[in-house]
Amino acid sequence: MTESHAATGAITETVDWTGRPTDCAACPHRDLLASQRCGPRWSCMQDRYAPRIDRFFALNPERADAALTHPYFEVRAVAARHADLFHLAGLLNDPDETVRWSVALRLPLAQLRKLSRDPDREVRIRVASRIRPADLHPMIHDPDYYVRQIVAKRLPPGLLPLMAADPEAEVRKVVAQRADATLLPRMARDPDPAVRLLTLDRLTDTQLLGLRSDPDWRIRYEIARRLPIAQLGALLGDDDPEVRRMAQGRADGQAESCPADPEAHLRRSLS
Repeated sequence: MTESHAATGAITETVDWTGRPTDCAACPHRDLLASQRCGPRWSCMQDRYAPRIDRFFALNPERADAALTHPYFEVRAVAARHADLFHLAGLLNDPDETVRWSVALRLPLAQLRKLSRDPDREVRIRVASRIRPADLHPMIHDPDYYVRQIVAKRLPPGLLPLMAADPEAEVRKVVAQRADATLLPRMARDPDPAVRLLTLDRLTDTQLLGLRSDPDWRIRYEIARRLPIAQLGALLGDDDPEVRRMAQGRADGQAESCPADPEAHLRRSLS
């Protein structure tokens, strides 16, 4: 490597995926050289470096279908981005997850369900992001919580109750944010206070009244901020000074006790 290439980090070697030097004379795509649609160090399907492979298929997408069975996974993965959609089904069980990622990004929606139980989480993330919402049901118990988060964001509202007891609070937060009037009371009693907090601005006064004794001070603070003054009750003498200050301030008609941005006021960590 020359000094200038070393300084820029450019790759000057031209070797294939087995480590042998590439040979344009022996390449089945050598007919493209004359039209400058391929060449050493910048556009070459035989090269082991993905950017060069990618450039080759970007310039010559018609060569992609024939490369889907190439022994090098990078070639198959890049070719899958350019190949005819009807040829992608043959890669659903490809041994390399990188290839299956490419397939998941382009496979017709009707066939995506076949990858919903792929062993690789990145593949399932792509599936959950693209699959039709009506087909997400099999993924609500995915072993990866981030996949389930995506599912919760896109699942038809009528199926959200199936995720209301998800073991991960981050997933239940998504459920709480999307919950309708029927599911909302259930999420308001979630074991995680961060989930409960997300429901308060959509609860009725009657529902808020039933939460005045919530064990978390942040919940009681928000209830003290939202309930009609006549219903503050025990919150006026709450054990937490911030909750008590909010309730008493409202009862005394002190507008400054009701900040417009309560989250800016609620910075204490849970004890």
